[in-house]
Amino acid sequence: MLETRDLTIRFGGHVAVDGVSCAFQPGTLTAIVGPNGAGKTTYFNLISGQLPASSGEVWLDGENLTGLPAPVRTRRGLGRAFQLTQLFAHLTVLENVRLAVQARHGKGLRMLSMWLSHRELIDEARAILERVRLGSRADDLAASLPHGDQRKLEVAMLIALDPKVYLFDEPTAGMSVDEVPVVLDLIRALKAEKRHTLLLVEHKMDVVRELADRIIVLHQGRLVADGDPATVMASPIVQEAYLGLAAA
Repeated sequence: MLETRDLTIRFGGHVAVDGVSCAFQPGTLTAIVGPNGAGKTTYFNLISGQLPASSGEVWLDGENLTGLPAPVRTRRGLGRAFQLTQLFAHLTVLENVRLAVQARHGKGLRMLSMWLSHRELIDEARAILERVRLGSRADDLAASLPHGDQRKLEVAMLIALDPKVYLFDEPTAGMSVDEVPVVLDLIRALKAEKRHTLLLVEHKMDVVRELADRIIVLHQGRLVADGDPATVMASPIVQEAYLGLAAA
């Protein structure tokens, strides 16, 4: 479904992502790991269109997305959650999700005027908020939410868009121990549907072990390991150089 071909970006003389070629299939969750500065988030930015590639291509369902801006890629089916939450801070929690629902239904250009005349869209937004356990905060401003709830709201907006591909960049970052299971349960449920492609950047190795069907390892922008979790995690070079563990 999703494929990158020799994807590369240079910042001056620095190559942040260096010729990464990878294909990702529906119904699978791939974890992307590596040390800080390995190029993981930059790779996501190239896939989702936040950064233009210096060379290489991004393909989705046989369509070359390389020259398309981020909003168009979103409409093609790429959904992105960021390390730092991207919300409409001065709208309510329900309005944030409702806008995403209306965008998916092609009503985005009339989003404000359509509010009262499309109760089914509001009901869908409320159902998604219940799914992420934010139903009781529907009328609160997004800016008033604690960090963990803002992360859950961002996931709710992604679910509302119903993308083909979910790109999760450290979705549990900054969350309390009690909040983490909610987001992980949502990711498990999306994976269980078997119709989405899920990519996850995550530093918590226990989360990676539990959720991932596959792990790829980036180092200095290059793809250095790719395989099932047991094989990749057991690799001496990965344990020593990329996961910060002493070699056996």
